[in-house]
Amino acid sequence: MKIIVCIKQVPAKDAPLAIAGSWIKESDIGFEMNEPDSFALEEALRLKEKHGGEVIALSMGPERVKQTIKEALAKGADRGIHIADDKFFELDPLAAGKSLAAAVKNENADLILTGLQSDDQGFGQTGVLMAAELDRPHATIIMAIEATGGKLKLKRELEAGWFQWVECPLPAVLSIQSGINKVRYATLKGIMAAKKKEIATVTRESLGVISEPTQRVEKIYVPSKTKKTEFLTGTPKEMAAKLVEKLKFEARVI
Repeated sequence: MKIIVCIKQVPAKDAPLAIAGSWIKESDIGFEMNEPDSFALEEALRLKEKHGGEVIALSMGPERVKQTIKEALAKGADRGIHIADDKFFELDPLAAGKSLAAAVKNENADLILTGLQSDDQGFGQTGVLMAAELDRPHATIIMAIEATGGKLKLKRELEAGWFQWVECPLPAVLSIQSGINKVRYATLKGIMAAKKKEIATVTRESLGVISEPTQRVEKIYVPSKTKKTEFLTGTPKEMAAKLVEKLKFEARVI
């Protein structure tokens, strides 16, 4: 089974973010693998261990992204594909999905896995758009995968604690839910082995993807923190009614 895992490099959770125009200031901050994608990678490695095959780590971004690909290789991925693009953050989800799909179109993978969403922009559309571009079946919020006889049996998480089992033919694209498994750490042996594994680099321009933006980011900003105290007056019954109204229509917590 050939499995491609889309992994994104995002700012570290404890990184001090500063705004620089329509994106963050990237100097002097650390980067790490997108946490939801790490669950997709782990699931790919477990499928490989059970059924055999190959796991390919795919990522798009500047040169620093190779470090995240190397982390995937150290954990057990067999090779990597790097789509070089210093302005990847300017892409809308459709252009990003088309670029990723174009990079793997000739790989003839049985399965493409993505995390549910990214920790930075959080659009949650990569898997869906890649599936549409590659004309493959797709399922989201996957909590378990059983591969038998050229098809998949998938457990999907629904609302209110409900789950759903569905069948899906191969090849397919799946968006993996965080928490589906326990993510492994890279071993010293794996880190050493990763140095000898291939990372193929292609520029995004060479993929020939032309896509008019379907959305754009007007502004990014740090949410303002304010405190507001309001005293309610009247009888206890009147104050209770006012409180319920404010919790319902202003705070929107009930």
